[in-house]
Amino acid sequence: MSREEILEAVKKIICYDKNNEYGEPENNFKIIADFWNTYLHGKLQYDSYLEITGEDVGIMMALFKIGRMTASEKDDNFLDGIGYLACAMECKGK
Repeated sequence: MSREEILEAVKKIICYDKNNEYGEPENNFKIIADFWNTYLHGKLQYDSYLEITGEDVGIMMALFKIGRMTASEKDDNFLDGIGYLACAMECKGK
């Protein structure tokens, strides 16, 4: 795939397919961040001022996909990783 084709595929995934399934990333990532914060606060007993944000969720999900790349060369790991980083950047701006 060319860079242009890759970016078009990612655009379709994050602007249409996933949006239709899960809603806007900033809203869904906020929910995920809240769950992760609740879990981590209980597990690690860290201070509440250390909060995971929607931006962090996008970055950590991209890292998750990068981790998957060590076991599989499936294209969706690349596409999803790019998509998660794009969503993280959008969350950062909001």
